[in-house]
Amino acid sequence: MLPIILQDKPWMLTFTMENEECQFRYEKGGRPVMEAAWEDGILAISVLFSANEEPLYVQGEAAVGDRIRFVYRPYRLELYRNDTLLDEEWPFGTPYFSIGTLVHTVADLSLEPIPEAEPEPDVTGSFTRAEGWMPGGGVFVGDCMPFADGDRYHVLYLKDRHHHHSKWGKGAHQWEHISTADLIHWDRHPMAVAIDDPMEGSICTGSWIKEGLQHQLYYTVRMADGSSAPIRRSVSEDGFHYRKDTGFGFTLSDTYTGASARDPKIVRGEDGMMHMFVTTTEKKSGKGCLVHLTSPDGEKWTEQGTIYTAPDAAEPECSDYLALNGKYYLIFSLHGEGQYRISDEPFTGWREPENPKIPCRSVPKAAVWNGRVIFAGFAGIDGYAGTMTFLEAVPGENGEFSYQPVEEMQRK
Repeated sequence: MLPIILQDKPWMLTFTMENEECQFRYEKGGRPVMEAAWEDGILAISVLFSANEEPLYVQGEAAVGDRIRFVYRPYRLELYRNDTLLDEEWPFGTPYFSIGTLVHTVADLSLEPIPEAEPEPDVTGSFTRAEGWMPGGGVFVGDCMPFADGDRYHVLYLKDRHHHHSKWGKGAHQWEHISTADLIHWDRHPMAVAIDDPMEGSICTGSWIKEGLQHQLYYTVRMADGSSAPIRRSVSEDGFHYRKDTGFGFTLSDTYTGASARDPKIVRGEDGMMHMFVTTTEKKSGKGCLVHLTSPDGEKWTEQGTIYTAPDAAEPECSDYLALNGKYYLIFSLHGEGQYRISDEPFTGWREPENPKIPCRSVPKAAVWNGRVIFAGFAGIDGYAGTMTFLEAVPGENGEFSYQPVEEMQRK
């Protein structure tokens, strides 16, 4: 009989698959609170938490004789088959197995501590042909956040499992990172922003800005308990290894719907101020909007009203802002379609172009790379998240965009 498993300490449970339907079961009051069931070639481990009546599941293909490793951290569950990661989930609440009893097992269970992870190198892998790319292994590409730094075009994207259904529908998205110097050969980098707190329901879309020698990532966190989403920040000196700035964070005022706040876009304006646009809803009018905030140094932010208000309750998502050839562009997605506004002056005076739609699939955002406007978005597969997709925008004499495929990405 294994000892009582602690809820606040990480551990891993290992066993070899046996030819039985149920590998092991913990119960409390006659109810399964942690169970490994095997049926039709699929091993599913369910864990019950106080936050929801439905258990969380991690599952994948398995066979007799496979070595299985189930890893528990208070903020993440992992299922491995012969050292290959099959599935992940992100818990919230108290796990009932800590007060449960092991009532059934056919497997020889072994409870062990988790070894410390080694620091990751700047480049963790490489690939070609990013158009239509996704990581694989049950991982899909969600919202993309491109950024140009010198000769490299970077894309941060939301790592998605289960098409937004992880963590009981909170999404549990984290920021992954790839980059290229030629739009053909791509490098994979360490995860930029990970969930490491059970209260984090999802790391929402945001933006990257470089202030001096420091790289800063701004994002909101969808909270697991439904409370107002704080705007937070991660920082890095090399642009590859980020740490959460635990001293930074704030929420919008009561003028706006705090729980839906998301997708902060940060730019340094020609006025020397930092400007932020945040997706939310204006409570008084009930209309979706982009709140405009300013800061001299990125530490204390002041609300300045809205930079854009939608015609209805739809919230303008995943905003972006570009300054190019004397024109200024405000980009966002509304009712699932990417679109833009254009102005001759920064942060005001927006007009709708003749064709405001951006035909780059879901929630496109852009970076100006070597003078070219390259949009990145995703094409969904069976719902939210799927494969990465790109489009080049070409400004005309009046500044309005026309579009063409990215030439480098069409090469065989």
